Amino acid sequence: MATSIETTGTLGRKLQMALPVAAINKEVGDRLRQLARGVKMPGFRPGKVPMSMVERSYGAQVQAEVIGDEVSKAFSAAVDEHKLRVAGQPKIERRDGAPEDELGFTATFEVYPDVELGDLSGVEITRVQCQVGDAEVDKTIEILRKQRVTWASVERGAADQDRVTVDFVGRLDGVEFEGGSGNEFPVVIGAGRMLPDFEAGLRGITPGEKRTIDVAFPADYGSANLAGKTAQFEITARRIEGPVLPPLDAEFARQLGVADGDLAKMREEIKANLEREVGQRLKARHKVAVMDRLSESATLELPKALLDSENEALVERARQDLQARGVDLKNIPIPPDAFDEQARKRVRLGLIVAEVVKRHGLAAKPDQIRAQIEEFARTYENPGEVIRHYFSDRNRLAEVEALVVESNVVDWVLGQARVADAPITFDELMANG
Repeated sequence: MATSIETTGTLGRKLQMALPVAAINKEVGDRLRQLARGVKMPGFRPGKVPMSMVERSYGAQVQAEVIGDEVSKAFSAAVDEHKLRVAGQPKIERRDGAPEDELGFTATFEVYPDVELGDLSGVEITRVQCQVGDAEVDKTIEILRKQRVTWASVERGAADQDRVTVDFVGRLDGVEFEGGSGNEFPVVIGAGRMLPDFEAGLRGITPGEKRTIDVAFPADYGSANLAGKTAQFEITARRIEGPVLPPLDAEFARQLGVADGDLAKMREEIKANLEREVGQRLKARHKVAVMDRLSESATLELPKALLDSENEALVERARQDLQARGVDLKNIPIPPDAFDEQARKRVRLGLIVAEVVKRHGLAAKPDQIRAQIEEFARTYENPGEVIRHYFSDRNRLAEVEALVVESNVVDWVLGQARVADAPITFDELMANG
């Protein structure tokens, strides 16, 4: 089989292939004879159908299959011969002008780019650090207590943190509007779940009291009929209830999973969970910082085939997400170029990371993969079962391997760059991720 390769651009290639007609015809004949042994047709016993009928019924299909197989093998052999790394799927078309005893084909495709990694020794990366102490544990315990709050009726004016159960009717220019009325509706003052003016209008209200308050809707409010306007609400307070936090005792500890109710053990477990969460968030921040600097330092050209493929995958993922949310895609079409920039960043970084991994031997090792899985399993009641599940699922195992590779790359970059450690507060880390 004769082949020739032509460079059509930095990454573009054109491959000419010629397949001998005689070899194709022989393979077609062999497959038809094999097929005839078991083919069934009305009026004939299996294996007794005349070859002429088999050829008329299946000849075109078998010929197409043979040509497809032979072209695929020829392309693969040519790629190996010329030591090419093909990016994406090639476009293969029939070529006119070939000799009568040959079938000519042209394959156009792109190859993977050369990745020039920059010098990271002058790159500055900030590595944030965060400590978990008693104050963070105390604050978390208070949050957990508030999540288990109960309510007790009070005979006084409503204050912040109180739950006020109200009936209300909203009017705009004296006319009731849709969604502006409610009965036995609970509002926790200061929780921020209602518009600020609505919550403010409940402060000091007493059980049974009626009020009319003005509530300003923000300009970007979801309803165009109300956005930027001020409505009047008639409110009747049915009940005022104050929060009652559970006592910090053995029963509270048991509710958090500490079987013997030991408060000291409860604090230790909360601190361990916080440290695990802090570690994950710090790792995520460092990964973003490292990958940004790594991407900025490298030089390469991006194959259009990979960009198109990544963009299509992102669009399809967005469609599936919207459909899962019950959104009719006819009403919200996704532009084909909606994810162009994101696709560009992902393809670029993927190629750079792959080059770093190959050049510096950063592939995931079995002991690293197992250590990562054991770290995941540590938060479950039956870690052994979780570990077995991961190792029995190739997809999950591949996900873990990818995480380990990313971690290896992050560690390698941090070892090359100029790293400045900087503190970050627990609250800031939790707020920003």
